[in-house]
Amino acid sequence: MNYLQLMTALAADVEQPGAAGYLLTFAPLALILVFFYFFVMKPQKKQERQDKEMRDNIGVGDEIVTNGGIVGLVTQVKDDTVVIETGGDRSKIRIMKWAIAKVVTVDDDNSKDKA
Repeated sequence: MNYLQLMTALAADVEQPGAAGYLLTFAPLALILVFFYFFVMKPQKKQERQDKEMRDNIGVGDEIVTNGGIVGLVTQVKDDTVVIETGGDRSKIRIMKWAIAKVVTVDDDNSKDKA
């Protein structure tokens, strides 16, 4: 029996994988996708939702910090821009809302509850 006949005989004896074989093959991939969704995508969407809510609730008089590190006091709020006052000479800068990293001003409602 030569090599080609031996390989043909062995291939004929091997069964084709059924549904269970395919399921076991793709189960690790499915687990990776589930892990990726719950530990990466879901927390990211939650953070994006919180950031959008924070930017939508900015009002005149709030102190903010931009992504570039500029600290200023909000003087005017429009649909997608905010005018802030910075520095001792009270210079005004118009920035996009998406560039706001955080609001530094403490809510009066929370401080009244704690007192």
